[in-house]
Amino acid sequence: MLKVTKIHAFFKRKITESSDATQEQESISNYKPSEPSEDRPTKALRVEANATFDINSLERDPGLRRQICEYVVDQRDEVRRAYIKDGPYQDLLSTYPKSNEKHSLAEVVKKAPLNASYTSPQVKKEILHVLGIKVKNAIREEIGDGKFCIIVDEARDESKKEQMSIVLRFVDKKGLVRERFFRLVHVKDIAALTLKEEIFSVLLHHNLNVQNIRGQGYDDASNMRGKWNGLQALILNECSYAYYVHCMAHRLQLALVATSKEVIPIHHFFTKLNCIVNIDGASCKRNDQLKAAHAENIAHLLVVNELESGKGLNQISTLQRVGDTRWSSYLKYVSSLINMFSVTCEVLLNIVEDGATSAQRGEADAAYEALTSFEFVFILHLIRKILEISNSLCQALQLKSQDILNAMHLVSSTKSLIQSLRDEGWEELLLEVKYFYEKVNIPVLDLNALYVARRGRARHQQDKILLEHHYKVDIFNAVIDSQLQELNNKFNDHTVELLILSSTLDPKEIRRSFRVDDICKLVQKFYLQDFAEYDMLQLRIQFEHFNHATQVPEFENLVTISDLCQWLVKTRKSEIFLLVYRTVTLVLTLPISTATTERSFLATKIVKTRLRNKMEDEYLSDCKNTPETKNDIMQRII
Repeated sequence: MLKVTKIHAFFKRKITESSDATQEQESISNYKPSEPSEDRPTKALRVEANATFDINSLERDPGLRRQICEYVVDQRDEVRRAYIKDGPYQDLLSTYPKSNEKHSLAEVVKKAPLNASYTSPQVKKEILHVLGIKVKNAIREEIGDGKFCIIVDEARDESKKEQMSIVLRFVDKKGLVRERFFRLVHVKDIAALTLKEEIFSVLLHHNLNVQNIRGQGYDDASNMRGKWNGLQALILNECSYAYYVHCMAHRLQLALVATSKEVIPIHHFFTKLNCIVNIDGASCKRNDQLKAAHAENIAHLLVVNELESGKGLNQISTLQRVGDTRWSSYLKYVSSLINMFSVTCEVLLNIVEDGATSAQRGEADAAYEALTSFEFVFILHLIRKILEISNSLCQALQLKSQDILNAMHLVSSTKSLIQSLRDEGWEELLLEVKYFYEKVNIPVLDLNALYVARRGRARHQQDKILLEHHYKVDIFNAVIDSQLQELNNKFNDHTVELLILSSTLDPKEIRRSFRVDDICKLVQKFYLQDFAEYDMLQLRIQFEHFNHATQVPEFENLVTISDLCQWLVKTRKSEIFLLVYRTVTLVLTLPISTATTERSFLATKIVKTRLRNKMEDEYLSDCKNTPETKNDIMQRII
């Protein structure tokens, strides 16, 4: 049978005298330091000052203990044996916090070994997972027992997986409207029943009551908006107060762009515009030519004092491309071509003359003819005017703190401005187009000439009309009328009784006429579950008292319902008028748009790239959850 050799036997010196070996073993077991020899050379006496130590009190922490080379040469083996015999370093249980004690992340890191680098991929994932859990718990604490809204969207990531983004909208204890990204969930399919089960699983896992859902926000996909088997219908069956609101930013996109393409000249315009942008940006060489020509044009305009110089002005850029999910990109798309019109024409002419193939020269020539036509330039300026009017609404609908009534007011103002453009904007637009033609040295079309459809090959053209009539009636009025009609159809929520009754909580409406009957009707018809029978009896009296409390100068500065909610918390009137505050928060919970979910998918493209397409679903969700939270949550965690 083989003899078992202990680890400290490896360090024994090969000494023949048994007495010396016995003394050495005793010194190891008792951890007593050996006395330094008196006849030690003078060179070794330099470290005698640091040689005094007690082996029983050696520092165990690898980040704090002395290096072996700092000990006397004769003592180094004893120190090694002592550390090896004690085994790996572990903290005492008393140094760890108890399970019922809460410690910040900074305190835990402070007690960690000082030499810990945390470079292991597994350790990084665990740290990120802990942070993700803490962020979700912090969001859960913000919601508390209050009501919330779910905003959901789905998209495919880099590894061809269907991912569902869940965002929670609620009012926090300070009266602020919050939209927090909560979880990214991988779904096997996009059926409504599958999405509903995954959403409920996430909510129940974090102890969020499904019956507290007071709103749903989705896009216009059929699996989301279906009245019978859609996601909103399935959740509405479980929670009868989870009212569905179609994403307003998505509705605006459909109304302003998709609907305008139903007018045939506008559809041709966007087709030609895409072709022009693709030809000019097809290669690096053409892109460099475009930038060089743009730089020369800016220098020329600065010399003739047609441009102002200053910090951040006159940046050299290229033609912008459009994105269907980036709702404000169409305005940049059209404006960039107007600003670089002469430069684009110059690059197209260069391709016509110096193109490598006949196909490239032919495409460039057709693009140049389309670009310099009067109809193209006219529609280009018309679309820019319409998009400039709607840009403020587009940007406002993507704000996280936007309330639904303020959004509807912006919709009304946008419709009125577009109507004013139709009634009074024709002459101004025509003068702008003519001035632009003179600026780029292109002959202006005679609008008093007869209009000939399809170059004289139209079979159904019977009336003889002028070109001015064609551009004003068939294009200008037709585009604006179609968009106004679509805006009325898409944003018909003024006819919804819920929003009509909710408008009574608007501070401007309160100052104009305080309608207590409409508020009581709102609560009784749409939020009866959130008020007890006794609360319903006290509701009218409390709102009448609240009406007298609004007769203060500070109330005159309130504009939106969100301002009203923050004012109630700030003045501590939310503790006095509990029913008023509860009603206001329920209205603010209604969703506006799915912009937050769209931002989460844009972040997914940054985190999960082609080179990192094998990321686990939990790891991807943790990566997205941590940076997308606000600094206030991270400060509370750390």
